[in-house]
Amino acid sequence: MTEMRMDFKRKLPIPQETKEMYPLTPALAEAVEARTNEIRKVFSGESDKMVLIIGPCSADNEDSVMDSVSRLVPVQEKVADKLLIVPRVYTNKPRTTGAGYKGMVHQPDPEGQPDLFRGIIATRELHMRAVRETGFVCADEMLYPENYKYLDDLLGYNAVGARSVENQQHRLTASASGCPVGMKNPTSGDLTVMLNAIEAAQQEHDFIYRGWEGHSYGNPYAHAILRGYVNRQGVTHPNYHYETLLYLADLYSKRDVANPAVVVDCNHSNSGKDPFEQPRILKEVLHSCRYNAELKKLVKGFMVESYIEDGNQPVGGGVYGKSITDACLGWEKSERLILDAADML
Repeated sequence: MTEMRMDFKRKLPIPQETKEMYPLTPALAEAVEARTNEIRKVFSGESDKMVLIIGPCSADNEDSVMDSVSRLVPVQEKVADKLLIVPRVYTNKPRTTGAGYKGMVHQPDPEGQPDLFRGIIATRELHMRAVRETGFVCADEMLYPENYKYLDDLLGYNAVGARSVENQQHRLTASASGCPVGMKNPTSGDLTVMLNAIEAAQQEHDFIYRGWEGHSYGNPYAHAILRGYVNRQGVTHPNYHYETLLYLADLYSKRDVANPAVVVDCNHSNSGKDPFEQPRILKEVLHSCRYNAELKKLVKGFMVESYIEDGNQPVGGGVYGKSITDACLGWEKSERLILDAADML
């Protein structure tokens, strides 16, 4: 028997139907566009601010995620002349082996059964709530390109992960995105793969998307994210150091791409998944930018994994605001990181 070995549980609503059930008001749509335009200006060089994409490794609980986002509001006011904060509301979680919590879109209740219908609705409601209650537009990860249309009217930033960056559909969907999209270096560390993805995302394409033949117009704000890598022996290596940033600048100079830019991911393989190294990494990169004007122009911001409590816990661990995926930096340390970064700019 050659048919697919899976059960089709239910027909999910298409993005248009979901948006009709949970529509943006004109005021919210205007707020999303205005904030997203501020983010675009950072990547185009029209603004000399840096972006700080900060928040939990994975959005796992609506109340604690919103608590985390809300705490950023007064801090943003303090650093508004230097930093543009973009909260991480990552509702999809890639898993290397497929095992473990896959994010809110799969399980809106991490201790419950998978329910993708409820998950789609929960993710849209959470992103809407963030805009409505805080004025922030948030970042999410494009783990499933076909799901992007459920949130495309809400996101200010999107990231393509290390395991997805070589995938054709991710690259083509990024070319249709209206917000900046960061392309992470693959887990192998090959920067050429990442640059190929950026170049592809900046071009126009004709491709199949959700059963439609579509034409994309290219995304001039597609850019690099350096997140470290793992070598053949399974040892993690950072790639945020001065020499790597210069090498990336040289690679960009040989490509015909708009708005060369990089965001440095301070966790993952750059920190060896030690979240407490993130403040040091951010400061080192800012020192590199101070020393070299070319790098100051290239580096547009940082990614930081941050939650209310330090570290992580298993699913069902019971600690409010503590990650159930990768370990995060707690709130007090995160606030200090933001203020220190602004002081250095």
